[in-house]
This record gives sequence, structure tokens and C-alpha cells, in this order.
Amino acid sequence: MPEAWWRGAVIYQVYLRSFADGDGDGVGDLAGLRSRLPYLSDLGVDAVWLNPWYLSPMADGGYDVADYRGIAPVFGTLADAEAFIGEAHALGIRVILDVVPNHTSDQSAWFRKALAAGPGSAERARFWFRRGEGDAPPNDWQSIFGGPAWTRVPDGEWYLHLFAPEQPDFNWTHPDVHAEFLDVLRFWFDRGVDGFRVDSAAVLVKDPDAAPDGLDPYTDRDGVHDVYRQWRRLADTYPGRMLVGEVWLPDQERLARYLRPDELHTVFNFPFLGAPWDAAALRAVIDDTIATLAPVGAPATWVLANHDVTRTVTRYGRADTSFDHADRKHGMPTDPALGLRRARAAALLSLALPGSVYIYQGEELGLPEVEDLPDELRQDPIWHRSGHTDRGRDGCRVPLPWSGVEPPFGFGTGTPWLPQPADWKDLTVEAQQADPSSMLSLYRAALRLRAAELGDGTLRWLPMGDDVLAFTRDSGLTCVVNLGAAPVPVDGEVLLASEPLHSGLLPPDTAVWLR
Repeated sequence: MPEAWWRGAVIYQVYLRSFADGDGDGVGDLAGLRSRLPYLSDLGVDAVWLNPWYLSPMADGGYDVADYRGIAPVFGTLADAEAFIGEAHALGIRVILDVVPNHTSDQSAWFRKALAAGPGSAERARFWFRRGEGDAPPNDWQSIFGGPAWTRVPDGEWYLHLFAPEQPDFNWTHPDVHAEFLDVLRFWFDRGVDGFRVDSAAVLVKDPDAAPDGLDPYTDRDGVHDVYRQWRRLADTYPGRMLVGEVWLPDQERLARYLRPDELHTVFNFPFLGAPWDAAALRAVIDDTIATLAPVGAPATWVLANHDVTRTVTRYGRADTSFDHADRKHGMPTDPALGLRRARAAALLSLALPGSVYIYQGEELGLPEVEDLPDELRQDPIWHRSGHTDRGRDGCRVPLPWSGVEPPFGFGTGTPWLPQPADWKDLTVEAQQADPSSMLSLYRAALRLRAAELGDGTLRWLPMGDDVLAFTRDSGLTCVVNLGAAPVPVDGEVLLASEPLHSGLLPPDTAVWLR
């Protein structure tokens, strides 16, 4: 692949705890991942993005990092990580790591020193420690996970945490924080990592003491761009490396600022992820994405799901098929057959668009959201911080089914950390490999064709009615998606279809690739 491999790559997201368990403790790990690398190679992905594997108390599934240069023992060792990177590269698969720069763990060495050092110390200056107003916190900011964004320590000061109390926020006005993260990036680049996914990329810079200035007090403040310019300068000293940001912003012009030539290479496309199953809405998002990115020369990214959102099959089977990050719509009725049909069509749509594509583990198996997990087994801090009113994200993080007819479905020899539904026996990799009409077979065929004919580039829309998305790519491949209620005629050689066509008619909720 050329140096800018990431412009048209298919990147597979590995939620390590739930991918494959190599040591039988019920938790996915590097040994399990390494054993399944041939599966990822056969699937046809160009890279894997791993959620955090660092040393962590796991208060938020590893997003509370205690040591950015160490591997959590539940996942393995640094030697295991280095071996994985080498084995992935040998199969032609690049490796993208999650980096968590907004906050650390309350068990990190820096934060423990800050607590011990006391008010006014140099150690506390690396975080946001403040006096409150009497018994009230310094301001009324609320945690993204629910409840106040401030926690009081015994000496009376409060510290800021936009997420859980176990995740104190770094103070990005402090030079130590800048130096630390540059060193962390360098540490992993030197070990062969090909890129970083930047967690919560828009919220690093904040000013709890500032008077209202018309801007969000901690989201998308101008100073954040200085951070990514530093990071880009470092990344550019390592040929072929990339940075992709998790940036949730409604303003597309401000989003594009993160993609200027001296900042991040790409950002996730959350408007596409959140769009309803509607031709006009999807067309608008696709057009807006391409128009937003063209001036800065950045490629689009397309993603249907990740470890924070309701799985596609479940969402697309609901009356409301949109996704709002702040409202997971738990318990809404869903039609699994309809959801699966639409998810198959959406897979072909996303894989045909110009740019890069992210696939969340299990989407290629058509896994649904698990909505009936026992409350006592839920681990997401959102569940606890919301007073058990928001079921959180555990339902999309249930361990993968690999083989067999009963749990743990080849995930490992121990009891999985979250229970798998018994009816997943028909969704295992083993079962789907033998079925040419399965979701897995569809993804494999699509990735083979994509590697030969698609990737980055341009598209040209074709007029086929208000309920149809149809476009031709640079190679001449045409994608047609019928989001209406009636079949539509299509013409050409069928390369791949999400459902069978009948007499040249494309059924509702179906996509086809034609030549």
C-alpha cells in the first residue's frame, strides 16, 4: 500500500476484553487476539484499532489509564504486545492504538503524588484542583457519565473529571502533560505502532475559572489545536503513521479545523453513524462529509457502530433508526429480521463510499445488542453514575461467539465476563463460514471486491428516485441501495448483493454492487 494507506483502509475495531480469551479467565487478551489474527487476515482488513490495553484498574473498561507504557496483566505483557504488533505486520495488518489524553486513572503515579503533595503543589498543577464555594464544587459542570464533574478530596479541594471520578482530567496548560504524551506516542511508534485513535479528542483544553465567553467551557476550545500540531509534527517523523480523532461536533466547519494539513489525518464520522435509515438523511450526510473534507484534503471515514453505541442490527430494526449519543433508547422494540436486512445493505453502502471504513468487531457477524443483561453483571460506569436509569454500553460489548452450540462459543475456556445469549449459536464464526448467504460471507466478499476496486477517491451520484441511493465510483463499480417500500429496477452485472434480486428488481432495504 502507498504511504497514505489510511486514506482508503478498512480498519477493524478490537474491543480486547471481548474478542478472544487465550488464558481461560473469561476476559479477552493478547494471547486470544494473536490466535485469531488469521481470521482477521482472511476477513480482509487492512488494520486493527485496539481499545486501551494499558495498565488500568478498569473502572471504565481501560479508559482509566494508570500507565500508558505498560500492559494490563489481564491482557498480557509488553512482550505479548510487541509480539502481536510483529505478527500483525507479518500478515499485512497495521496496528492503531487508543490513546487517552483527556484523563488518567486516580491510581496513576502522577495523581497519587498530587493527592499526597497537597494544595498549591507542582504535582497538583498537572490536574484541575480547585477550592469550592463552601461545600459546593467550583462550578456546576456535569460529568458526561452523569452527576457532578467534581470530586472533593480530604483536604477540601476538588478535582475535575469529565467522566468518572476514577478518571481525573489532565491540565493541558501544563508543559509536563504535553511532554508526557509526546513521549508516550514516541514509545509506541518506536515499537511499530502505525497510528493512534485519540479518545475524546475535542475536550482536552478547558478553563474552569474563565468567565462565560460564548464558547463551550471544555469542548472544542481553540487551544486544543496546538496539541495536535505537536502530535502531527512527531507523527510525521515516522513515515506512514496516522492520527484519527474521536471528535463529536455538530458544527462541520469547526470539525474540519482538526483536519488541517498540520493536525489530525482523519476523524470519525459520527453524523453518518447517527443517521437514520432514510435515503434523504444519508445522502445529506454523505454530501456534507465530502464537502466538509474537500477543502482540507482529508479522506472521509465511515462507521456504523463502535464500543459506545447500540449495535446496528438492533438500531435498524427500530421505528426510530437514528442514534443519539446521549440517548441509547434502551428497551425500544426492535424487529431483528428487518434490522439484519438493513444492516446488510448498510454494510455494502459504507464499504462502497470513498475513504476509509471502520468495522466494529461482531458487526461482520450481524450480532444484535444484548439488552437483557442481568443488572448485577453490568460494569459500565454509566449504569452506576446514572442511578441505574441508563443501562450503558455493556450490551454492545458482549464477548464474540466463535464456535460451538452453547456458551462460551469458543471465546475461551472460562466463563465470559459478560454472558452470551444462547441463540448466538447460529451467529458464530464457525456457523457463518459454512453459509454462503451469511453476514460473514457478505463481508468477506465485499472486502475482497473493495480491495480490488474501491478505497479512496470520488463518487458520482445517479438519479434513481427519492428512496434510492445510487452512485458510481472511479473504477466503474456502481452501488445502489433501495431504502423505499417498493422494488426498483437495476441494470448491469451483479457483483454482490445484500439480498437476492428477482427479475432485475432490487427489493426494499437491499443494496447491490453492479458493473
